[in-house]
Amino acid sequence: MEKLGLNLGYLLFHTFNFLIITILLYAFAYRPILKALENRRQKIAQGLEDAQTAAAERARAEQEAARILNDAQANAARLVREATERAEQAAEEIRRAAEAEARQIRQEAQKAAEEERNRLLAELRGQVTAIAIAAAQKLLGEALDEQRQRALLNAFFSGIKDGKVAVLEEVAIGSDAVEVVSALPLTGEEQSTIQRSLQDRLGAAVPIHFRVDPAILGGLLIRSGSKVLDASLAGQLTDLRQTLQEQ
Repeated sequence: MEKLGLNLGYLLFHTFNFLIITILLYAFAYRPILKALENRRQKIAQGLEDAQTAAAERARAEQEAARILNDAQANAARLVREATERAEQAAEEIRRAAEAEARQIRQEAQKAAEEERNRLLAELRGQVTAIAIAAAQKLLGEALDEQRQRALLNAFFSGIKDGKVAVLEEVAIGSDAVEVVSALPLTGEEQSTIQRSLQDRLGAAVPIHFRVDPAILGGLLIRSGSKVLDASLAGQLTDLRQTLQEQ
């Protein structure tokens, strides 16, 4: 060793010191560093795991929020649809009620107008009778039996002669509901006479309705189902015109 210029004692001393320093570094520096690095690695791994867990939770939260939003939108659409349907139903009910009220008002107005027209026509009937009698007396230049004239005129307007509806004795009518049309309003007695005559022919259960139509001029127009018994003056004039045209 001496030939190499080395001192064995000095070499052993430094070797021993190096070993002691190495041991001390391992014990007090390297191991804490390794432990710190391991703790750091575990913290990083835990952080990554926590981040993955948080990401999964966020994804689940987003899915749940989307589901809640979709449910809310569906419920809102359903509520809007139900509200629209209720509003449309309410509007339809209001419209129907308004139409029904309007129909009732029209019917009442028509009924009132018809009653007023019949009242005026009833007054006109008496005036027409008086004028016809006066005109006949003036034409003939002599006084006529006013009672007889009135009876003839009443028979002309009502179709009743000698207490009967003469035309019913000649023609058969159906057995359905009957509508009796006269040119001027019939008196209560005349209506009763016509009802008795019709019920004798058709039976008491058949409903009978009276209507006024000045267009028929005089006499009666009787409808029963599809059958029409035209004993009106307008009908007779039409038949006469057709007969004259054929000749």
